[in-house]
Amino acid sequence: MIDFNPFLFEEEPILNNSVKIGKSDVTTGPLGLGTNKVGGHNLFDGLKDENGVAVVKAALNNRISLLDTAFMYGLGKSEEIIGDVIQDYDRSKIVIASKAAQDPNNGLKPNNDPKFLKKSVDEALERLNTDYIDIFYIHFPDDHTPKSEAVNALAEEKKAGKIRAIGVSNFSLDQIKEANADGQVDVVENHYSLVHREAENQIFAYLKENEISFVPYLPLAMGLLTGKYSQNDADKFSKFSSDEFGKIIDNLSKVKVIADKHQATVAQTILAWYIANPNISVVIPGARVPEHVESNAKALDVQLSSTEFDEIDKLY
Repeated sequence: MIDFNPFLFEEEPILNNSVKIGKSDVTTGPLGLGTNKVGGHNLFDGLKDENGVAVVKAALNNRISLLDTAFMYGLGKSEEIIGDVIQDYDRSKIVIASKAAQDPNNGLKPNNDPKFLKKSVDEALERLNTDYIDIFYIHFPDDHTPKSEAVNALAEEKKAGKIRAIGVSNFSLDQIKEANADGQVDVVENHYSLVHREAENQIFAYLKENEISFVPYLPLAMGLLTGKYSQNDADKFSKFSSDEFGKIIDNLSKVKVIADKHQATVAQTILAWYIANPNISVVIPGARVPEHVESNAKALDVQLSSTEFDEIDKLY
């Protein structure tokens, strides 16, 4: 359950149309697209590049302006697909977030060395076929580079106009604090969902205090929170005990009651909960086919009341 909110909800729909990323000048909508299934052949079986192209186009054609990618998604392939697609769109209306850390010259182990990060920015710019990247994350921490030095390297890239906002991903609170020693971190992207809520107690207070945005990845918990699974699917989610899984499924039936009131799906309603959450800046569900993107985009039309928001919050 959320322990704090920076504002009190009124008994009316919660609207959240524009998001500012940290202390940067990057603004975007509250719903983005996670693109690990766009060109991420090393992560998922059976992906088709033509579907990846269609997914990105579907996002840009359906009020989704933030595209979240990474070198690790296909070892650059995701960035290349996005780079091709955006040539047919107004770049100024697109927010691109990319990430790097995995070193191809060292078995893809995390590398936060300043020289490596600067090289990674340049290579990402080339693959994305763009002059700047709106948000650039250190994808994973390594175990030896001082995090403030790594962020300072990205600050130099920001000053040079190559990136517009600095992010870190998969960092613990102590690592975030070290990275933000000079107040230069704009956004953190970490694992978080209604059924993975450790970040609330671990990092949310620090992020709020330091004007750092938060972007959760895996917001639909690998499909668990879409409403498509039943009690018979517990073996597909071994991270949960049978009791935990059963409770999650039971509670999704209660979310469906709220969803039905809005003529929405369970997944759209869950995404609307993230969009209404003042502690979350942008939610970035992934998609394998364009139909999934089009469905997710309809979450922007689901305006939860404060009562509905609290009901969903208390279920998990």
